[in-house]
Amino acid sequence: MTDDDPDTATDADAEASATAGGSGTAVRRARFSGGPARAFLSSLAADEAIFEADLAVDRAHVVMLAERGIVDDAVAGEILAALADVEADGHGALPDGEDVHEAIETAVIDRIGPDGGRMHTARSRNDEVATCVRYRLRGDLLAAAEATLTLREALVDVASEHAETVMPGYTHLQPAQPTTVAHYLLSYEGGIARDTARLLDAYGRVNRSPLGAAAFAGTPFDIDRDRTAELLGFDGTVRNSMDAASARDFLAEASTACATLATTLSGVAEDLIVFSNKGFVELADAYASTSSIMPQKKNPDTLELTRGVAGDAIGEATGTLSLLKGLPRAYNRDLQRAHAGVFEIADDVREATEIAAGAVATADWNEAALADAAGDGFSTATGVADLLAMGGMPFRTAHEIVATAAERVGDDDAPAAAAAKVDEAARTVTGEALSAYVSRGEVETVLDPERSVASRDSAGGPAPDAVARDLEERRAALDADGTAVAARGETLADAATALDAEVTEYV
Repeated sequence: MTDDDPDTATDADAEASATAGGSGTAVRRARFSGGPARAFLSSLAADEAIFEADLAVDRAHVVMLAERGIVDDAVAGEILAALADVEADGHGALPDGEDVHEAIETAVIDRIGPDGGRMHTARSRNDEVATCVRYRLRGDLLAAAEATLTLREALVDVASEHAETVMPGYTHLQPAQPTTVAHYLLSYEGGIARDTARLLDAYGRVNRSPLGAAAFAGTPFDIDRDRTAELLGFDGTVRNSMDAASARDFLAEASTACATLATTLSGVAEDLIVFSNKGFVELADAYASTSSIMPQKKNPDTLELTRGVAGDAIGEATGTLSLLKGLPRAYNRDLQRAHAGVFEIADDVREATEIAAGAVATADWNEAALADAAGDGFSTATGVADLLAMGGMPFRTAHEIVATAAERVGDDDAPAAAAAKVDEAARTVTGEALSAYVSRGEVETVLDPERSVASRDSAGGPAPDAVARDLEERRAALDADGTAVAARGETLADAATALDAEVTEYV
């Protein structure tokens, strides 16, 4: 994944490297092939992540060169056959080199002689590596997006089962207002849906081909950049050749999208860990573990690790931006270190998303414990204030009454007892009984957590009817996003099939 120096390789360069008498590799001559810094410069081991991508890019480029008459069909066939052998032998069999691109080219030359060097005609390792990185990363983004669909489906399915399961809602980790398990879960489904959108947006900018930009200044050969983009399943090209070879903003965007998703997952994990501690929910054994010394323990370890992935993802996004922030145009060797971590974190976040989906889908919600806690901390107080305001009392006065009552109402008070204490508070604050504005029965109704929830039927609210409408919209959006992810995957699969068919015309 290093740059070519000098500019784009030519046929003469390839022949010279192939006849160098073993004094170098396909790219470097003897002068630049030894010394203690060679291992430091090499990225060959890390490049295993883009081995398959490089082979695909090589094939598309060779097919295009043959179609344009830049390389003879027979030579193209030899090169493509040699690439098949290299693929069969695997990354581990590659000769030493600075990177996978050089090693593959050397392996091809070793197999068919100097003509193997023609595969690098009209390109540089600068545009080659940029293409390989995008080729690999787009698949990672689709996999992560697909995992978000799985999690969203789990959230929606469980929410549909718990539209009437009342639970305490919190702000500042303090009991605030009663809500439902469905309303709570759908709050995360909305966040994950935006994560899906961010990943697909990033995919759209990643899936543009830089191939044909050469070192950064283009090439005099009569190439067809749109053709190689088509063969590789890209949606188009990054047109400006300097931009194409040097830009890595797509890595920053992809890592940030993954970090944002990981942050959402961390919230899901943290809540379920806390709820597990309170006895509100029990994770399935498959998503928990026990202690090595305390056999009675059931620990939410998978969710703790899911929470931990967020730190790694945020670190990778920050590291990527830090690496890029001071680089001049066009190619700089720093870029060699820019992408391996993004591949790794994309995979980690995808796995964490799948784990969260499984944990959500299989968790057992303790409906009795949730109902018992739903009214804790006088959580229905806001409902009383709203009721008084709807009855004609200024909201701030209603707020003062309820605040006064909160000092007297206990968690164990039945609605009737709590209503009596609210009436006492009203007389204290205003000198009037509640009956001047609302009936005692209405107050008792809103003091009941289940009825309080049912009254909050504004769009997106926790009332079962509102949740039912929301669920219908969420399922439709989930289906649409599933179709979008599948369509992109099918496009890539079709392109791979088409490229294989083109290769068989020469081999």
